[in-house]
Amino acid sequence: MAEGVISLGMRVRYPRTGTVGTVVRIEKEGRSRFAELDSTHLLYRIDYLVPVDISLEKSCSVERDFRKEIEEAREFASGSGFQDSLKNIDQSCEGGG
Repeated sequence: MAEGVISLGMRVRYPRTGTVGTVVRIEKEGRSRFAELDSTHLLYRIDYLVPVDISLEKSCSVERDFRKEIEEAREFASGSGFQDSLKNIDQSCEGGG
């Protein structure tokens, strides 16, 4: 990645960990330049950062209907197969050690 592409206020991603944040500070240490991200307050080498397309970032958000998931979990827990399997355990929790 070309170092000149990253600037203050830019939304970037560090691909090695998937960390995403906004550049709040840029500093030079030796021959390398580093950018501080607002999400972690850590410094990342600028040549490893990738600009994030904000439109893609927003389209990747996941919306889940928790009510539906809770209802499915209740149906599973009230099912006869699950209730029968509970009868076959002695309710002990052994660590094995």
